[in-house]
Amino acid sequence: MRKTYLSAALGAGLLGMIASNAMAIGDGPIVTEHLDQADIVAGNLSFDEILRAGGHLFSAKFNLYDGQSRPGTTGGGAPRVPGSAPVFIRTSAPDANSCAGCHNDPFVGAAGDIVANVFVLAQTLDPVTQSVSAEFSNDRNTLGMHGGGPIEMLAREMTADLQSLRAQLQDAVAPNETGSVELISKGVHFGTLRVNANRTLDYSGVSGIDNDLIVKPFHQKGVVISMREFSNNAMNHHHGMQSIERFGNARTGSDDFDQDGVVDELSVGDITAVTLWQAALGTPGQVLPDNAEALRAVIRGERRFDQIGCADCHLPSLKLAGRDFVEPNPYNPLGNLQPGESESYSFDMTTDGFAPRLEATPDGGALVRAYTDLKRHNLCDDEIRHFCNEQVVQAGVSTELFLTRKLWDVGNTAPYGHRGDLTTITEAIEQHGGEARVSRDAFMALNQDGKDEVVEFLKSLQILAPGTESLVVDAKGRPLSADQVKAMKMAALRKQ
Repeated sequence: MRKTYLSAALGAGLLGMIASNAMAIGDGPIVTEHLDQADIVAGNLSFDEILRAGGHLFSAKFNLYDGQSRPGTTGGGAPRVPGSAPVFIRTSAPDANSCAGCHNDPFVGAAGDIVANVFVLAQTLDPVTQSVSAEFSNDRNTLGMHGGGPIEMLAREMTADLQSLRAQLQDAVAPNETGSVELISKGVHFGTLRVNANRTLDYSGVSGIDNDLIVKPFHQKGVVISMREFSNNAMNHHHGMQSIERFGNARTGSDDFDQDGVVDELSVGDITAVTLWQAALGTPGQVLPDNAEALRAVIRGERRFDQIGCADCHLPSLKLAGRDFVEPNPYNPLGNLQPGESESYSFDMTTDGFAPRLEATPDGGALVRAYTDLKRHNLCDDEIRHFCNEQVVQAGVSTELFLTRKLWDVGNTAPYGHRGDLTTITEAIEQHGGEARVSRDAFMALNQDGKDEVVEFLKSLQILAPGTESLVVDAKGRPLSADQVKAMKMAALRKQ
């Protein structure tokens, strides 16, 4: 069952505060109980209990008694002189009390206003910086986590496909001969991989992915593999909360890693719970307007979206072979729970978790209508440079490459662009250059009605209210069946 872990060593400012009773009077930790991974995988906790704990961790406003702050380390985990950085600093972080402090619009777990922007890579600086200059960090807007479970599982299946193609190529080419394979998964083309006569691999023709051929679906640069990795990073970076699986366990001899007076700040079970909570968040869907004219615009806009080429990268749907979200991710980097370190835990994304849920297919799979290809692209050319305004390289990825933005929540997660400095959908489209220049120019060549229809379609793609029992609703949030949607669309087209 759940265990209560109390601090083994309190800093001078915390002496004597935490008692052995979780109901202690006065100040104390906001997280009074920590989950044991063994209890989770053994089934000693119900799925609802795990999600409640994960939701609490996501919304908890951590304080010093929880271990908030990291006076002896940077946000990247490097040592520094204890006390040389403030407890909170907006730029270099810790910069937030809770995950929900930034991920809250329109619902907890979703996106954030530009005021919630983070300064990526500033957390690694020592001494810290108070400057928001682009030479020190990359200014990024907060993205929503709804649908994160299906997205992570898509990335895993695509990774397995691509790595299998690489293995097949290596097996098929005889010694002293050359060969190549087109890297294609779920209709997405990641370029050409070649093998040389000396058996070395040539990745020069591979595009949109790292040479490890792992599809990394998180962070705007596409550099984070799993929500678990994302959570471990964010807890340390933004809150100064260290997980045992990455920073050690005092019970096995590790010291107080960040020297804040609190040990064992987040258990392996805690990270599993907050990961599962994010994976179980509702799947974004569509809101169809009641007004016939607006509904016609949505219908026409969807067609134009495809006709002008936007759907070439913003793929309307990708097919999952399976329906389960499985934790941990087999491609997790070191410092994150590995499959051999724990039994797995899974749930069916089409029947479990928060509604609305993923759309099942008759063959045991599911459709993910996320409008992305999970590939990095360059949206800059000689004339349009808006998306090439970063200077600090992240994880070896060119500053000009960004992951194709998921559009299934674009209708209610403004602002737009990686910095959140574009206030309308039209502005965001206008700033597409480079690989998207042809489709961008096709959009700009439309008359005003045509442009408005594309925008109206995109506005209909939204995160739906928690508990909604359908992926398509009317303007009042009432669920619509497939037959009702068909009837509405036919009626709207008849009235034109």
